[in-house]
Amino acid sequence: MANIKAAQVKALRDKTGVGMMDAKKALVETDGDMDAAIDYLREKGVSKAAKKADRIAAEGLSNVYVEGNIAAIAEINSETDFVSKNDKFQNIVKGITKTVASNNPASVEDALQLDMNGETIQDTITEAMTTIGEKITFRRFAVLEKTDNDIFGDYEHMGGRIGVLAVVEGTDNVEVARNVAMHVAAINPKYITREDVAQDERDHELNVLTEQALNEGKPANIVEKMVQGRLNKWLAEVSLVDQPYVKNPDVTVGQYLKEHGASIKTFIRYEVGEGIEKRSQDFAAEVQSQLGK
Repeated sequence: MANIKAAQVKALRDKTGVGMMDAKKALVETDGDMDAAIDYLREKGVSKAAKKADRIAAEGLSNVYVEGNIAAIAEINSETDFVSKNDKFQNIVKGITKTVASNNPASVEDALQLDMNGETIQDTITEAMTTIGEKITFRRFAVLEKTDNDIFGDYEHMGGRIGVLAVVEGTDNVEVARNVAMHVAAINPKYITREDVAQDERDHELNVLTEQALNEGKPANIVEKMVQGRLNKWLAEVSLVDQPYVKNPDVTVGQYLKEHGASIKTFIRYEVGEGIEKRSQDFAAEVQSQLGK
């Protein structure tokens, strides 16, 4: 096997834009022949996929997979919403979620090296980028484990635009767990209970509310009481069990769970593209730019 030097890897990366591992693999496979390595990457579709690396992938799907006492939730991104309706892309998303559930990797980087149908998840994504024609990224995942006394609640909104995975204890009623997951999808609580809110976040909100009250010209002697009332309202808004239950606002989620002898242990909510800065471009202008007009 050829002794591949770092300078060769860098040179190939500069020529093709591929990742370090792909460049090294190509040089190893071609005994260090630069031209042959470039052809190798083209044949594998890697260099073509690399050209998409600077694009923004903020669309895509979240997905939940449950099997026995193990469940996973994952988000895989694409550049456009059109691709999320593509059967090939949807199958890849489902395959990735099932694979991470079965293997529980430590990170996305580790997950990308897992075998899925005879090739790594990374290679599967690279091949899909070539055939589908868009940048595809495996953004994040989480794996949860429950006991026999718990139940998973899973919910996917708008076909996977929002995905929720929850663990509920004290009941074997799947509908109850799923209803809670649906509520989480709709209302987006940040915490389970108000006790889960960190003290520094409470203090920050208290400072903001105090400044608001003072700027409203409220007398100093009533500001403290008024601010405490607003803080309690804010804590209820961000805490799942204190929120009005979306299917019956006359009761809170906590009361709904209690009616069924249940409580929630944890939940994870993924909304596709949240936190990713999206490129804003007029669609007509984009088409014109691609036509060179």
